[in-house]
Amino acid sequence: MRRKHHTYSHTLVLCILLLSLTKAFSISSKSKVIENEDPLRLAIIGLVHDHVHWIFNRNKEDVVVVGIVETNKKAIAKYQNRYALPDSLFFDSYESMYRKVKPEAVSAFNQTNKHLEVVEFFAPLRIPIMVEKPLAASYEEAKKIEALHKKYQTPVIVNYETSWYESTYETKKMVDNNKLGGLTKMVFNTGHPGPQEIGCSPEFLEWLTDPVQNGGGALTDFGCYGANIATWFLNGETPLRISSVIKQTKPERYPKVDDDTTIILEYADQQVVIQASWNWSHNRKDMQVYGSHGYIDAKNGNSMSILEKESQGPYDHTPPAIESNQKDPFRLLLEVTKYGKTLDPFSLYTLENNLIVSKILTLAKKAAETKQTLSWNAL
Repeated sequence: MRRKHHTYSHTLVLCILLLSLTKAFSISSKSKVIENEDPLRLAIIGLVHDHVHWIFNRNKEDVVVVGIVETNKKAIAKYQNRYALPDSLFFDSYESMYRKVKPEAVSAFNQTNKHLEVVEFFAPLRIPIMVEKPLAASYEEAKKIEALHKKYQTPVIVNYETSWYESTYETKKMVDNNKLGGLTKMVFNTGHPGPQEIGCSPEFLEWLTDPVQNGGGALTDFGCYGANIATWFLNGETPLRISSVIKQTKPERYPKVDDDTTIILEYADQQVVIQASWNWSHNRKDMQVYGSHGYIDAKNGNSMSILEKESQGPYDHTPPAIESNQKDPFRLLLEVTKYGKTLDPFSLYTLENNLIVSKILTLAKKAAETKQTLSWNAL
């Protein structure tokens, strides 16, 4: 019996050792695969959105730009000179680019009202698509994008700068963990002194200040941030009523669109105030989130002030680092494309979140024009 027990113990130890080695090899192999992964073959659609600089300044080897679709000669010349881009990268149509380079994914930096045509071309080809915020220039266009996504099961994600902020994720975590008590109110302050004032390029200004191509002015350009984050924090809940006031504080500079907008969203248990403006004294993307016994002031991406109990007073807080696919939208697009990464329901980049955002913006614009508070079912 003793000998059998010894043999059994020896065998058990050997099995555990082999299992450990197998696990270690598996982890090592997985790491090696990630380390030596083939880069994502990405096509860029449009150079007329100044955020496109992000991809050219990224300086990582896991994503490679294989084609650029653009017809604006001034924009092409500017980017070629700045980033030493060869003529072979450029195409004048989606079809010619696709035929030549066969991208694995596309990222759209064109006019907002052209996002639909990007999805119309690439969704049937099952090529994942990332568009720069907002999803569409109108809710009608957003619904058409949704229909194409459902028909072809092609991923469509939406990129916001605030989706890279450590403070965004930390605030959500604290709210979910009841650090503030029941959530009562959110205030979002987004914008800058104005696109012309901060030096946006002429090709960007041409459509950004156009009510058709952009869907509006500051309302769509910066109102989308607060709507996007609030929808995630409230797990996809939709507002009961929407009110909005739009102003033209600089009509001589921006004659066609609003440059200062306040949107109020009424929920069953919360109120959301979105202050979107091209008339701030400074660049800002901050939010204040209030609960029944505390608040969070997320001043920027990595600086927060928190009050949990008034008797203890507020304290400064640095949010922890976030995952690479949260900090970097192009890494997220890679993982969606190559590894089939799925996103949490109503999280920041998702189509379902951004359909709600699109409806909020369209209703806010209509509420301002009619000077009425509108119900969610008014559209």
